[in-house]
Amino acid sequence: MSQVVWITGLSGAGKTTLAQAIVKHLRDNGQHVIFLDGDELRDILNRPLNNVQSHDRESRLALAMQYAQLCRMLAMQGVIVVIATISLFKEIHRWNRKNLPGYFEVYIKVPLEELRRRDPKSIYQRFNCGEIKNVAGLDLKIDEPLNAHLIIDHAQKNSLQKSVIQLSNLLQNGQRSD
Repeated sequence: MSQVVWITGLSGAGKTTLAQAIVKHLRDNGQHVIFLDGDELRDILNRPLNNVQSHDRESRLALAMQYAQLCRMLAMQGVIVVIATISLFKEIHRWNRKNLPGYFEVYIKVPLEELRRRDPKSIYQRFNCGEIKNVAGLDLKIDEPLNAHLIIDHAQKNSLQKSVIQLSNLLQNGQRSD
C-alpha cells in the first residue's frame, strides 16, 4: 500500500518523536515503512561544497520540494513513507495533496512559549541571542496547514501513545479529508 504520512510542525514540536513511534507501530504490525527525518535529509540534500546551509524561505521551499519528490518516488514503490519535517509552506501542502499517493498530513500544533521552553536544539535561544536568523515561526513566515488530516494540539495534552493510536486508526481506516 503506497502512502505518505507527512508530519509537520515547528522545531521542537515532537515531529520526530511521533514519527519514530508511528513507524515502530506500523512495522510491529507488519507494514513496510521508510522513515525520513527532515534534519537528516537537510544534511544529505543541502550540503553544498562550501558546507554552508541556507535557511531562507526560498532555500527551505526548494528543499521541501525535494523531500516531497523523494517521498513520491519511494511511495510509488509500494511502501509507506513517514516523514518528519517543518516544511510549513502552502505550496508544498498543495503539491503533496495533488502528487503524493495516499497523502496524510499531520500537523503538531504547539504554542511558541512551549517550543521555547523545550528548545532541544537551542534554536530559539540562539535566535534570541542574535546568533541565527530565518527561524520558522519567528522571523520566517510559515503557513499552518489549512486542511491537515490530523491536528495534534498541545492544548489537548494527548500522550504520545494516544496520538500514535489515533494516527494509526486513521491511517488504517483510510480516513482522509481530501
